[in-house]
Amino acid sequence: MFYLAAIFDRLSPYARVVTAITPFLITIVLRLIFGKNRATRALLSISTIWFAMNIFMAPYSYGMRQDLVNLRRAVFR
Repeated sequence: MFYLAAIFDRLSPYARVVTAITPFLITIVLRLIFGKNRATRALLSISTIWFAMNIFMAPYSYGMRQDLVNLRRAVFR
């Protein structure tokens, strides 16, 4: 489990955005092609949860924590 977290910590910010948005965009395209059905609704729910988890967990990554600490130091000297 810790190894998987280390992989995500090494990703650049742009790669993180791509991994958050890509499943959602693929699901939207599938929904446009196949219409509303049980499978596309389930995929849309899962991809939305994945996107939300990426957004909410981003501030807890090592790089983002360091950026927040540096910003706090710069603002509250």
